[in-house]
Amino acid sequence: MRSIEGNLIVGDARFCVIAARFNEAIVTRLLDGAVDTLRRHGADDSQLHVVRVPGAFELPLAAREAARGRQYDGIIALGAVIRGATPHFDYVCAEAAGGLGRVSTEFGIPVAFGLLTCDTIEQAMERSGTKAGNKGVDAALAAIEMVNLLRQLNA
Repeated sequence: MRSIEGNLIVGDARFCVIAARFNEAIVTRLLDGAVDTLRRHGADDSQLHVVRVPGAFELPLAAREAARGRQYDGIIALGAVIRGATPHFDYVCAEAAGGLGRVSTEFGIPVAFGLLTCDTIEQAMERSGTKAGNKGVDAALAAIEMVNLLRQLNA
């Protein structure tokens, strides 16, 4: 039996990290974690592009355009949506998640999901570098692994 798994070595892969500005204090921590992780796994600045968008709702469109250009091997989408008193949270989360998933399957490129969808600001802070780790780091690791896995599957 042959087992295929991606590794965590960036090699020559290029990444686009798309980060929302809304909830910037949280997203900046996710972004810092993702970029640091990519660098620790072998990326240099020439292999990384950071794109800023207004909010989570805009992540799929930016990811689509990044994928359409075929200059990146992986995309990492980062943002934070915190539940409020209206259904706005549900719409933004659903559209962002569905849109990012469609980009990945439409273009055959890994789009790592680093979008926090939290009930409270405290939960978001925990997931951006305190008790619950840093989901930006997790998204970067997933992107690296998936880029390498797809390369093996398509070899």
